[in-house]
Amino acid sequence: MSLYDWDFRAPTPSGMGDHDVPRVSDRLAGKRIALLVTGGIAAMKAPEVARGLRRHGASVVAFASEDALHYVAREALEWATLGPVVTALTWRAEHLSDGAPFDAYLVAPATHSTLAKMAHGIGDTVVTATLISALGRMEQGRTQVLVAPTMHGTMHNAQLVDNARRLAAQGVRLIAPRDAYGKHNLPETELLCIAVGRALSTSALAGRRIMVTAGPTPVPIDGVRRIVNRFRGRLGARVAEELTWRGAAAELILGDGAWQPKTPMPVTVTRTYDAYRDTVVARAKAGLFAGVFSAGVADYRPKQAVSGKIASGQASLMLELEPTEKVIDMAMAAGGAMHTIAFKYLEGVTEEELIRVASKRLDQCSLIVATRGEDTRGTEQRALLVRRDGVTPVDDKRAIAAAIADHLEDLAQPAAMQAAAE
Repeated sequence: MSLYDWDFRAPTPSGMGDHDVPRVSDRLAGKRIALLVTGGIAAMKAPEVARGLRRHGASVVAFASEDALHYVAREALEWATLGPVVTALTWRAEHLSDGAPFDAYLVAPATHSTLAKMAHGIGDTVVTATLISALGRMEQGRTQVLVAPTMHGTMHNAQLVDNARRLAAQGVRLIAPRDAYGKHNLPETELLCIAVGRALSTSALAGRRIMVTAGPTPVPIDGVRRIVNRFRGRLGARVAEELTWRGAAAELILGDGAWQPKTPMPVTVTRTYDAYRDTVVARAKAGLFAGVFSAGVADYRPKQAVSGKIASGQASLMLELEPTEKVIDMAMAAGGAMHTIAFKYLEGVTEEELIRVASKRLDQCSLIVATRGEDTRGTEQRALLVRRDGVTPVDDKRAIAAAIADHLEDLAQPAAMQAAAE
């Protein structure tokens, strides 16, 4: 289809209004966020940041300095936030937000000057005056303050580092800038949203190291060809995303050839079964709160892989296969007290048979996520969550991921309560 083949039809009707945003989650539902926009060129992205926060359910109020309005129109911010922009100190004392306090303040972009003023208590603009109050609320445990520094590389100097360290020590969360073209750039909108979500999370999983495996684990036949299954890793990526939002230190170990998640989070791609095995065991040895093993691990590999390329055109090709090691067993042996969630996939069986087979793992795992091929259609999926105390059916990948995270939270609660008591 050519770029110039518009047939002059009207757009498909939609129930969304002009100011509406497509809701992707309720992770920030009920949260009130102050978006503080300062005078850098990255301010032009502030309307998209506001809409990104709203896509996760937040309500957003924009504060903009006079300099910021050189780079982004007041009308664009009002359209994105559904309300007036605070641009001056008035009798309403919006900068104090006593009447309607904010759950979090996000300074995006945060200029060098703004960081310096924050660090030294200077409140000479509506944004910096608001931040003085925000820092006071933060010290009282009533809000969170996040900043996303953006500036040219020549402005990265000792003063910037000193001020950033002072703010970090005070409790401000500094969001690492995107490094590109010799500048500190504003991170992707979704990463900023995740940063806010993590800051507001009250989950017992906050800070806990969790490994999630997903996708295939290819085994080489020769230097060119390999055996790989059709698993794409979407559910595992959903689990890692959910854990990331809840504040966990989650890492996704993703097989080569898998679907690549768009959500910004730590991802390690393993190119072969051997690399997958070695990576997983190494992470377990290093110490994990939990391992979620959703990868479609290869059960067999060629007994002898051929170096180079096997010549094509042969009448037949015989491959002698041997079983691979059970990586989940190796990881559990190396992981000590690691909580383990295993997955079981079967085809052509009843749910009763699936549950019977999955239950065999309950002596080592607290949860088995059991699925059948006939219950998986593209992004749709049904799973049976098998525990010692019963079986819970869950539909939809996002709901399955949330249920897995809930289970891990239940496991983390006793340890968190004990730590608080001590």
